[in-house]
Amino acid sequence: MSRRIGFVSLGCAKALVDSERILTQLRVEGYELVPGYDEADLVIVNTCGFITPAVEESLSAIGEALDANGRVVVTGCLGERPETIRERHPEVLAVTGQADVDGVLRAVRDALPPDTDPFTGLLPMRAGAASMRPVKLTPRHYSYLKIAEGCDHTCSFCIIPQLRGLQRSRDAADVLYEATRLVASGTRELLVIAQDTGAYGSDLRHRSSDYAGRPVSARLLPLVRELGALGAWVRLHYVYPHPHVRELLPLMREGLLLPYLDVPLQHASPAVLRAMRRPGGPDSHLRTLTSWRAEVPDLTLRSTFIVGFPGETEEDFQLLLDFLIEAKLDRVGAFRYSEVDGAPANELAGRVPEDVKQERFERLMEVQHAVSLERQRERVGRVLPVLVDGYGDEPGTVVGRGPSDAPEVDGTVTLATDGTVKIGDLVEARITAADAYDLWGEALRTVPFASGVPLVRPGG
Repeated sequence: MSRRIGFVSLGCAKALVDSERILTQLRVEGYELVPGYDEADLVIVNTCGFITPAVEESLSAIGEALDANGRVVVTGCLGERPETIRERHPEVLAVTGQADVDGVLRAVRDALPPDTDPFTGLLPMRAGAASMRPVKLTPRHYSYLKIAEGCDHTCSFCIIPQLRGLQRSRDAADVLYEATRLVASGTRELLVIAQDTGAYGSDLRHRSSDYAGRPVSARLLPLVRELGALGAWVRLHYVYPHPHVRELLPLMREGLLLPYLDVPLQHASPAVLRAMRRPGGPDSHLRTLTSWRAEVPDLTLRSTFIVGFPGETEEDFQLLLDFLIEAKLDRVGAFRYSEVDGAPANELAGRVPEDVKQERFERLMEVQHAVSLERQRERVGRVLPVLVDGYGDEPGTVVGRGPSDAPEVDGTVTLATDGTVKIGDLVEARITAADAYDLWGEALRTVPFASGVPLVRPGG
């Protein structure tokens, strides 16, 4: 019997990790993974349900798969609201929730029964399954490493705790053994993710677990120190500005952790932040960021902000613009507020008209464009380490990323080379030009990966 599976993965990096786990288990059980609807006997759609546009994208993807194939299993965040899916698409074969690998496998087995041992009734393990390399949906040289699931925050615009539950951290040893396998198989950058990376281990009461014959506590500092010793770049995402984040800064100076923090601040107006159920304000935000930069001058700061939140006045929005000008964040993402089914913010008064949201979004991006351009131009003339992601359009050029650039969400560095540089190489490069997002330069030499990252230093 044919058992070919098509797969659609939507949403954030955390969902991508779930997709990799599902696909790996499917391969272990002997299912064939195919790239298109036409070749597949069944399609799995891993959905996102975080904001209204993501819900619509997920529902459209399910409909497209049904039209093209007819046999669809749905999983992911939107799967936590099966009534929403079945109201639009009642013909789907099954709906399971986020990170439910077992649920997806049960649904697939029901629809496409695998061969079983006639004597035991058990699934025969695919030949070589014990040593089979996990499926990756990212290039070989970088990997997402999820250290926790769920979230304990009660932000009024968000339903992640409802979709993914409260925080559930992995033991440090589990994380470290996975990271060790990834680096051994070619990973050169570990992108550490969770809903709140800074809160890692709090739900475990920071218990220790045994890694390589020694105990490692489920705390971010010892975890990152161990990761940094594996000989790959380590980049942290989704770090709330907890006080103990300061403890990570010495690791950046030592070269064990990239000087990069992705800190979702969401706004600067105290009134809007209170309505969002978020802490802080412009003064406290600035004190925190300034103190971090005082310890690590080359620190790259990324953040995200919501414009048009219910009750946001022009004065609130101006506070946000003033904050961006003073904070000089390197990377900024902005979103126009949209209602999320089930979020407490839906009940707030003072809805902002859509045209006002759009106008504020454009003004914010204009202000930030000037800030980003200034920050980028400061890198011209410097020598930076660059991890090569691919080949450029011109002969002899490559495209990569420096310490300031996370894949997909930040900029790129395009380099002229002697033609010997390969994907996955780490090179030192002199930066010669910049715009608000990307850099250009020339590769100087290829450098080996080792414990720590080559220091960023001024160019001669």
